Amino acid sequence: MADAVRPPCLSRRRALSGAATLGLAAPVLAACGGSDSAGDSPASAAPSPQADGPLAATADVPVGSGVILEEQGVVLTQPTEGDFKAFSSICTHQGCPVTGIDEAGISCTCHGSLFSLDTGEPESGPASSPLPAVEVTVEGGEISLA
Repeated sequence: MADAVRPPCLSRRRALSGAATLGLAAPVLAACGGSDSAGDSPASAAPSPQADGPLAATADVPVGSGVILEEQGVVLTQPTEGDFKAFSSICTHQGCPVTGIDEAGISCTCHGSLFSLDTGEPESGPASSPLPAVEVTVEGGEISLA
């Protein structure tokens, strides 16, 4: 078989420099951008947690784990017995709702972020900002928004 002649490859840099001379680089570069490169901005757009009455009974929040309250927009955790924490249920990476919680942490399966049960800090994945803390009170076996 005869040697095939391959057309020359056009590198991304060369394509962009050529596009710049035609005035096309800005739209091309803008299309390549996105919130991934800008960081974790969707968290600021997260709705404020809301609840009419108590969020949950303390007995409903497992020690070393927690519960996700989708309607209220809150994650309740109990990292150690009697120590209750609350965070926004919206991932700080791109605004997806978190989807799981166990002894490993609070997980967002949209892009694989995992957050600490105790602090809400990201432990792995693309998220670089913690889940915003939510102020709660624990009284009479019930957890409520502060």
